[in-house]
Amino acid sequence: MRKLLLLGIGAVIIIAACVGAYFIIESNTKTKPTVAKVVKTVFVDTVKNSTVPITIPANGNLVAKNRLELFSEVQGVFESSSQDFKPGQPYRKGQLLIGINSSEYYASVQSAKSELYNLITSLMPDLRLDYPEAFPIWQTYLQNFNMDKGVAELPNSKDEKVNYFITGRGVQSAYYNVKNLEQRLSKYRIYAPYNGILTEALVNKGTLVRPSQKLGEFIDTSVYELELAISKTFSDLLQIGEKVTLNTLNKQTNYTGTVARINGRIDQATQTVTVFVEVKGDDLKEGMYLEAQLEAKEIPDAYKLSRKLLVDQTEIFVIKDSVLDIIKVNPVYFSPKEVVVKGIPENTIILSKSVPGAYAGMLVKVNEESNNSEAAKTQG
Repeated sequence: MRKLLLLGIGAVIIIAACVGAYFIIESNTKTKPTVAKVVKTVFVDTVKNSTVPITIPANGNLVAKNRLELFSEVQGVFESSSQDFKPGQPYRKGQLLIGINSSEYYASVQSAKSELYNLITSLMPDLRLDYPEAFPIWQTYLQNFNMDKGVAELPNSKDEKVNYFITGRGVQSAYYNVKNLEQRLSKYRIYAPYNGILTEALVNKGTLVRPSQKLGEFIDTSVYELELAISKTFSDLLQIGEKVTLNTLNKQTNYTGTVARINGRIDQATQTVTVFVEVKGDDLKEGMYLEAQLEAKEIPDAYKLSRKLLVDQTEIFVIKDSVLDIIKVNPVYFSPKEVVVKGIPENTIILSKSVPGAYAGMLVKVNEESNNSEAAKTQG
């Protein structure tokens, strides 16, 4: 009886443990929560195709169109200038930039003039006897001969015998020798060819100047050129004389330039063409950095949007009945931030801002502010 009693108690305990374990397991079962479907709010635009101008951005530094690098062709001491020969000093057209002492060379020129005068004088008796018709012309020439001025051109006779006589006596040779010396003498003084400013001065007064020595740099401040590198794709669309909008980095000052020249050669390394834009302005300085906006061409029936909205470079998201869809487009021009595309049907609703994780078939909600702004644009 004792054994049966213990067996019964053990069976009851086992059954109770099993029932308790069952109820404990059942009580720990968690029900899966219902996942709420999230609908993203998006910003949209309504497409209105129009003629979109293609503007090519470019930049560069201003360079003076007229520049004079001052070099010496003679030797002597730098002794004079109309102004203080220092960087930043303005000069007017015709003013003396550099005057080099030419006393020694001037004496050589005067000596050559004197020899020419004496040579012509020695021919006068023979001209009176042998060629009386030519004598008055040469007599007038001698009377007007001025040692302090440049030698005048020799008289030209129609009689070949007179010309042979003059040439045979060495007059022509002596005359051109004097002219050569006079040309050389003129190189001792350098004058400003236009109104401008001295940007570089490498010598001071009293300095010994040698041949081929650079003396400084002089520029015309009234007109500048901006050198721009343009992609060869648009090089044939630019025309000489076309207006170009230029602005500084801070966008506060704008200038209007004109395409002056277009290089006929393409740079092999960059595949670009050099375009030179001429610009004028009182506050312009050489070396100033400017940005240019070149109007290349106009694309009809096109639309401009952000490059971030392109999918795989040829597709964009559109909205149909609050669901995202994808359509193909034809990009015709890429700028750093925007792209001009063709092929979007009129009045199509597209995304105006990119949506992370967007996919075709995604349910979205249109932002009311973008709807109101689009309605205002349409009414306007």
